[in-house]
Amino acid sequence: MDAKLLDILVCPATKAPLVYDRSKQELLSQAAGLAYPIRDGIPIMLEDEARKLSPEELDALRRR
Repeated sequence: MDAKLLDILVCPATKAPLVYDRSKQELLSQAAGLAYPIRDGIPIMLEDEARKLSPEELDALRRR
């Protein structure tokens, strides 16, 4: 994932910053509690395509 792109991307639902999870190829939004997938290097920034983060994942994200 390109660092410059990560600097400008925000959560489409909340406009909050995103955290890149390299192992899962997702962009995580703590504010919305959503994980946006990255497919073939392209972030899919649609709420309908995002998965809901579990309470455990949200806790881990808050501790970062």
